[in-house]
Amino acid sequence: MPLIKHLQETEPFNHLPDDLYQEIRSSAQLKRFPSGVYLFKQNAPPTGYLYVIKEGLVEITVLAPGGEEMVVDYRNEGCFFGGTPVFTGEPYTGGARTVKTTECYLIPNEILKRAEKDYPQLGEFFTRIVHSRVRKLYSEIVADHNQQALTHMEAFPFKKRLSEIMTSPVETCLPHDTVRHVAKRMTQKNISAIIVVDEQNVLRGILTERDMVAKVMAAKGGDPDLMLAEEIMEKHLHSLPPSTYMYEAMSFMLGHQIRHLPVVDRGEVVGIVTVRDLMRFRSHKAMLLVGNIREEKTIEGLATIRNQIVNVARTLLSETRSTPEVMEIISYIHHGIIKQAYDICMEQMKAEGKTPPDIRYCFLIMGSGGRREMLLGPDQDNGFIYEDVPDEQMEEVEAFFAPFSEKIVAALERIGYPLCTGKVMANNPAWRGRLKDWKERISDWVNNPEPQKVRYSSIFFDFTPLDGDASLSHDLKLIVDREIREFQAFLYHMMSLDLRYKVPVGLLGRFTLEKSGDHKGQLSLKQGGSIYIVDCIRMFALEKGLHELTTLDRLKTLVERNVFAPETAEHIRAAFEALTFLRLRNEIGCLDAGKEPTHYLNPHDLSKTEQDLLKEAFHAVSKLQEATKRHFGRTPF
Repeated sequence: MPLIKHLQETEPFNHLPDDLYQEIRSSAQLKRFPSGVYLFKQNAPPTGYLYVIKEGLVEITVLAPGGEEMVVDYRNEGCFFGGTPVFTGEPYTGGARTVKTTECYLIPNEILKRAEKDYPQLGEFFTRIVHSRVRKLYSEIVADHNQQALTHMEAFPFKKRLSEIMTSPVETCLPHDTVRHVAKRMTQKNISAIIVVDEQNVLRGILTERDMVAKVMAAKGGDPDLMLAEEIMEKHLHSLPPSTYMYEAMSFMLGHQIRHLPVVDRGEVVGIVTVRDLMRFRSHKAMLLVGNIREEKTIEGLATIRNQIVNVARTLLSETRSTPEVMEIISYIHHGIIKQAYDICMEQMKAEGKTPPDIRYCFLIMGSGGRREMLLGPDQDNGFIYEDVPDEQMEEVEAFFAPFSEKIVAALERIGYPLCTGKVMANNPAWRGRLKDWKERISDWVNNPEPQKVRYSSIFFDFTPLDGDASLSHDLKLIVDREIREFQAFLYHMMSLDLRYKVPVGLLGRFTLEKSGDHKGQLSLKQGGSIYIVDCIRMFALEKGLHELTTLDRLKTLVERNVFAPETAEHIRAAFEALTFLRLRNEIGCLDAGKEPTHYLNPHDLSKTEQDLLKEAFHAVSKLQEATKRHFGRTPF
């Protein structure tokens, strides 16, 4: 990507004069870095440059409190990094390491510092995030929590990404290389598999020792001098990007029964991971928990596993600064338990002589489960979609799915997932149906936005497929997009209902507590804060037709669509992380005390710094509410 063209389109450089662009271009250096090298490390002094990626991939790393390094972000073509020290003079707050061969423009800090005098927005952009009060308070509290953590489990490897454990550069061969030539290469390198690529380094296949034995040595007429790699390679390959978490890759490889996994970035092979690699780096207790889910064949056994999630959460929370990452791992484990419960119930149905009708269907989870934002006490939000079968076939369809749904809901309750108080569950006929039935429901919600229908839609719009034909879920998302696009005023009604309530902080900065009931003298971190972030960001995502699942992924895409400025998004993200951290820590404390996990707490039980953090987070939520109200208040009818 041309440097100047990129700067002209990117905040905060997009308002500079042409003569300054020309000076930057003449001063910038173009430098090539091989794969796996650090451009700088955390706490290192500034190199004196802002880095802009022309081509390649760079991972941003930070040190966890125990000294382990973790990857927190990726930057690819057109992205810049390393800018904050240019303007603050402070050491780097994170490291930058190439994932593959990368070319960067290096812009000298002298020219940027001179430009800052006339264009102060340059320095303000990079220092604003650093000096964010909510982010600063959150970091301090998390660091203090980590130092006080007494329980440790081998959890850090559970959070590693493939870029951190893959073998790179990967050994490759061409499709027309002979099998004997490839076998010699593999022997010399002491490897069990080799990636087959074309002249442009695009993945074409993989060749393993097993392939050679089965297809050449054990085959009649197999001649390694005449047979080519492309003749015996496995062509139907699975691959994952370098940003994939190790626990996701482990599940993926076990599910597809593969031992070698190419790591691919935008079509280019950048590494390879084997099952042995994953086993070497895995967290034994945490990974065993995931493995045990797949082996468990009883509902009672799954209940026992579910009760162990708090141990994983406690350790992950004590060893990482990334609360969203902890939340995603917890959700991954919940998904595994729910999916295994689903499979057990299906086997029970078949054992009773009941088989599913010969139609396409999909089991959905919704709400926090659909967003992958589950904590320790999620309830049930689930349903079924069927393909559009004729009316006369629905009796047969429901004859299976009605009792199957009852069985699933009852099993999940036994495992420890409470029933949804609003009955948003598959055993409620209102949450099962054909695509056309769902279209009618969604159309009714959108065109007749009564409060209860809006509440239902808020849960439903975060759906994701867990089992069955996922294409039905995709079709359903298209229906939602079309209905919202045709009646945008629905978003106004959603906003009006959601924003009737305010964050629990008064004008004088005092907490507003519950005055009666079971939670008298407390406030809700969820209902008073994080739910508003989820709901507001969902409204903007629905308006733009985005299909990202998590709140923070939606927020990131909204920044890319210029809906939110980067600094605004950072305040929202920091508030969301802070509220989630306090909520998860509170839930762990409740379980440790033998109580049910809850999002209610007495803020006066928190330290002064934690109370300040909570107030700052609520303040950021309030500003988001105001922005949402202004935006959707203009929605045309």
